[in-house]
Amino acid sequence: MGKNLRIAAYMRLSKVDEGGKAKEESNSISMQRILIYQYIASHFAGCQILEYLDDGFSGVSFKRPGVQRLLEDAKNEKLDCIIVKDFSRFGRDYMEVGAYLEQIFPFLGIRFISINDSYDSVSSQGGIGDLDVNFKNLLYDFYSKDLSQKVKASLRARKESGQYVSANAPFGYEKAVDDRHMLVVCEDEAEVVRKVFGFALQGMTSSQTAKRLNLENVPAPVEFKIRKGKTSRKPKGDKFYWSSSIVCSILRNPVYIGDVEYGKTEKEQVGGRNVLKAKADWKVVRNHHAPIITREVFWEVQKNRGRSSRKERGKNKHLLAGKLACSCCKHKLRFKEGLSPYFTCYNRYTASLEGCVIKADAASLEHIVLLRLGRYLEEQGFAAELNKRYLDNLEMERASLIQEIKRAKQEYERMEQVNFENYRLYSLGEQEKFYSSHAEIGKQQEVIQKLQKQITQMDKQICMNQEKGFILGGNAELTSEIIGQHIDIIIVSNNGKIEIRWKTRG
Repeated sequence: MGKNLRIAAYMRLSKVDEGGKAKEESNSISMQRILIYQYIASHFAGCQILEYLDDGFSGVSFKRPGVQRLLEDAKNEKLDCIIVKDFSRFGRDYMEVGAYLEQIFPFLGIRFISINDSYDSVSSQGGIGDLDVNFKNLLYDFYSKDLSQKVKASLRARKESGQYVSANAPFGYEKAVDDRHMLVVCEDEAEVVRKVFGFALQGMTSSQTAKRLNLENVPAPVEFKIRKGKTSRKPKGDKFYWSSSIVCSILRNPVYIGDVEYGKTEKEQVGGRNVLKAKADWKVVRNHHAPIITREVFWEVQKNRGRSSRKERGKNKHLLAGKLACSCCKHKLRFKEGLSPYFTCYNRYTASLEGCVIKADAASLEHIVLLRLGRYLEEQGFAAELNKRYLDNLEMERASLIQEIKRAKQEYERMEQVNFENYRLYSLGEQEKFYSSHAEIGKQQEVIQKLQKQITQMDKQICMNQEKGFILGGNAELTSEIIGQHIDIIIVSNNGKIEIRWKTRG
C-alpha cells in the first residue's frame, strides 16, 4: 500500500473493562492508542491517522457512536485501512464482525488489521487464518454472554442479601465508611429532603417547590456532590437550579423510608436495551437502612400527588420536542399542548429567571425551522436524495394499498355470493328465513371506498413531489428523522430570535 493512507485507529473500553477488579492496563483507551500508534509507526509511513473511540460501551452491539462514525466514513470512502488492538475491541458479536471482515470491508476495499490477533486482511483471505478469526470471534461472543449472565447473577444475589449495589448513593445518603453496600444518612442533604416533603404536605406542586428552593438559594443536589469532591460538573447556565423533575424524583423514591427497590427492568437480550417490568414484579428490601422521613408522611404525599389531574398527553410528540433550548439558561424547552400549542422554559418559574422563554408559538417555530432546514438541505445537496427516498416509500405504500383493495374486493364478492345463495335457498323454500348480509356488504363497501380515497390522496402527493420536490412536513415520521440527522440544537430567545446549530458531518 502506498503513502498518504487514511488509517482509522479504533479503540473501545466497556464499563465492565473499566470497573472490573482484574482490569488489565492494556485494555485502557490510552494503552490501546499507544499500541496502535506504535504499530502504525513501524509498518506505515506518510499516512493520515483518524481516531475513533467508544469509552464505556459494550462490544455486543454495534450501536456505538464511535464505531457508527467509523462505518459511515468507510461507506463514504474516507478510509483505506482500519486498525484495532484485537477483534473484541471492534465487536463481540461474531456473526456481525465476520460479516464486516469477510464481506463489507473487502467490498469497500478497506484493509483490516487486528494487532494482537496477528490478523491482516491482505494476507488472510480464504485460508486457514479465516477459520481462526471466526473461532476467536465465536469465543468473544460466548465470553460476553457468559460474563453478562455472571454479572447479573452476582448483582441479583447481592440485592437479595440486602446489599445496596448502585454506584452512587441517592441524595440524602452516603455509603458507610466500613461497608460500601450500606447507606447512612447524610444530615445536611437529609434536611433538604425533609424540606421537600414538608412543602409537598403543604399542598405545593413540584414546580412551586422548585421555585421556593431556588428563591431560598438551597443548593441543588449536584452542588452538594461538587462541594464534597464527588463530581466536577459545570452548569449549563450561570448556576445549578432545582427543577420540578428533581423534586418529583425525590418525592416518589421509597429509599427515603428505608426501602430499596430492585429488579425494575430486564434486558431483551445481551447488549440490548432495558425494558421496564410491571410494578407488581419489582422486588423490595424493606427497612434496609435508616429512614429520613416516616412511612406515614411518604404515603400521604403519594396520595396527594395522585390527586393532581393532568391532561392526557398526545400520542405523538411535537416535531421539535427535545431540540429547542432556552438562550438564557440553555435548558430544553417544554412543549405545552392545547388549542394554541407552545414551548416554554420552566426555569422562568422555578428559578425566577426573567430572561427565559415565556411562550414560543409551536406553529411559528415549526414553520421557521422547516423553512431554514429546507434551504439547508438544498445547499448541502440532500434534497434530491430525500425526494427520491420519499417517493420510493410512497410507491411502496401505494402498492400495499392496491393489494389491500384487491383483497377487500374479493371479500365483497364473496359476501354478495353468500347473500345471493341465502336468497335462492329462501325463495325455493329450502330455508325458513332469509339471512341477509346487506349490512356486512355495506361495511365492506365503505372499507373499499376508504382505501381508494387513500390511494387518490397518495397519487396527489406523488404528483406534487414529482413537480415541486420533497416537502418537509408532508411526512411527520420522515421529517422528524431528518431533523434528528441534521439539527444539533435550536436556541430560542425571548425576543423571538432563533439560532439553528447544524450537526457537523465527517
